[in-house]
Amino acid sequence: MLSLLCLMLFVPRVFSSSTLAGIFPQDPALRMGSSLTATCTVSPERGLHANTMYWTMNGKRLPSSTYDLLSPNCLSVTLHHLNGSQQQSGDNLVCHSGDGHVLAGSCLYVGMPPEKPVNLTCWSRNTKDLSCKWTPGGRGETFIKTKYTLKYKLRWYGRERECEDYSTGQRYTCYIPRDLALFTPYEIWVEASNQLGTATSDVITLDILDVVTTDPPDNVHVSRVGELEDQLTVHWGSPPALKDFLFQAKYQIRYRLEDSTEWKVVDDVGNQTSCRLAGLRAGTVYFVQVRCNPVGIYGSRKAGIWSDWSHPSAASTPHSERLQSGSCEPKPGEQNSTLRRELKQFFGWVRKHAYGCSGMSIKLYDQWRVWLQKSHKTRNQVACFTTLLTPNGSQED
Repeated sequence: MLSLLCLMLFVPRVFSSSTLAGIFPQDPALRMGSSLTATCTVSPERGLHANTMYWTMNGKRLPSSTYDLLSPNCLSVTLHHLNGSQQQSGDNLVCHSGDGHVLAGSCLYVGMPPEKPVNLTCWSRNTKDLSCKWTPGGRGETFIKTKYTLKYKLRWYGRERECEDYSTGQRYTCYIPRDLALFTPYEIWVEASNQLGTATSDVITLDILDVVTTDPPDNVHVSRVGELEDQLTVHWGSPPALKDFLFQAKYQIRYRLEDSTEWKVVDDVGNQTSCRLAGLRAGTVYFVQVRCNPVGIYGSRKAGIWSDWSHPSAASTPHSERLQSGSCEPKPGEQNSTLRRELKQFFGWVRKHAYGCSGMSIKLYDQWRVWLQKSHKTRNQVACFTTLLTPNGSQED
């Protein structure tokens, strides 16, 4: 019966002068863990006996214990508990003659059907385009080539369309560059398919105006605040691509020390295009970046999507006069008395220079800080002068 099977499999090839051997099944797709019996049948014209033939998988010879001699011209091999293909193009199952000559070959595609893609998200840069990304379902690995297709359509009307640009440099991402409608929701989903099955993601519905991001703020400039040793001012420009849109921007700032990799984020910047950083370290270089969230474009109620961070800009705070004078840091027991003394100086200065003020502005605080630094500088200069005096009070020559 097995010999008859081999003969039947071989019959279509007998009459072909160019085919003197063949493998069945040819290029099968199989689930992981399954078994396969393949047969290699040679034409009597070859003058070969099947008991001299052998099999290889991806160049490695398979043990003879897996063979069955079905006829003088037909040799089978049985493989159990197949693992996933080592390459997406398939595993090479080859039948050889006794001298190593290749008689016939077949590709085995061993893997799993795809699971439905998840985490589908999309964003539009300046309302001009749409990019979407997703994550393969399950463990993600199917072991055989799996095609992902992003599809979209207008929710209320319009035909189904496919995204065509997958060349963004990132896996599981597609880019729609043009011909998008505003003020109309889209339905978007992803289909995954391979030789073993098909799976479809959940459908998301979105309006382009609800997923807008923009270019990073431009012209970011960082500068000192006079001689204040612990502050820097940051100025930037709003996104030029959105200058004709009605929206309320939000900004974030982050900054770090030159020799650090840890960023500190300032969240409460609002929609202003400048911000003052305080509490910085004197005589230190800081790197600063800004990003934008275009909130409420044309009345959208969605939160918006943050842009990338701007290129880093840098500036240094002034050196501290007290540090330059070589004065020591106060001991723990002296810190409270120092704070009380400076607060007393501050309120005394307010009574003298801010008559009738009901509240303190940042400008008034800056003026006091400048006055305080000048007073420290004056005391340091006096201290330096007194060190030039001899112990008996006379000045050295």
